[in-house]
Amino acid sequence: MSDGLVGDPTLPFRKSRNGRFCLDPVARQARRLEFQPFVLSKEEDFVRHDSGELRVFDEVRDDLQLNTAFQALLAFKLLLIEGVETARRPLLDYRSTDWICTLFNLRTVTEAGLLGEPALEGVHSDGVDHTMTTLLGSTNMTEDSAVTYLHDMREANAGRWHETDPELLLGSVRHHRFLDTLLVVDHERKHSVSPVVAADPGRPSTRDMLIFFTRRPAGPGHVSHQHDSLRPHTGLPMSVDLPSPVTEPTHGGAECHVH
Repeated sequence: MSDGLVGDPTLPFRKSRNGRFCLDPVARQARRLEFQPFVLSKEEDFVRHDSGELRVFDEVRDDLQLNTAFQALLAFKLLLIEGVETARRPLLDYRSTDWICTLFNLRTVTEAGLLGEPALEGVHSDGVDHTMTTLLGSTNMTEDSAVTYLHDMREANAGRWHETDPELLLGSVRHHRFLDTLLVVDHERKHSVSPVVAADPGRPSTRDMLIFFTRRPAGPGHVSHQHDSLRPHTGLPMSVDLPSPVTEPTHGGAECHVH
């Protein structure tokens, strides 16, 4: 599916598509929402040359949204985040039970004269409640490429991953295998990512990811308030039932522990 990605609106080393979904824990349903432009601001701890700029991405298509592994990832994320109290962001509507999930399918490319940066903005947050990142695959990438570093919220925005205060570094992790997934509470931890480095400098290197930005609906005064419709997508409709959380222990089956 990542072979069908197209040029990114602001980054020359990236190919992209995005789409918006509503995770509805009352109806137990995920559904595709209509297209809206995308914006992240400096006030949301995202400092880059395109901060505050409305960006228009090509849309994800049925080959992704109807894929059952992708739909399972939507369900997985909702089951992990619902009912968990986290630090709240200003100007989001926490009275709502709905979650707005903006999904990005991204390919970061390193080739001659072009270094692929999964997070050109350096240390940042994504302006949401939860950021989930899932690896689809990579080609010709060194084993120490694309390491995600987690930082205390006191860390200064926009610093490079290797220039940060070691006292505020809380950990690091690297996606290795298909569907390796990281979930970050976005208003409690900042993060940065090191570049994609080609193992063979004579050939391009790629890293394909799914990024799930999930937050409550934007309220009045929020930079995304005018671009946060809950109307369904008429051209690319999708809805899928979501499982209910298990509240009672099961017997006779395998146990699952989440740490």
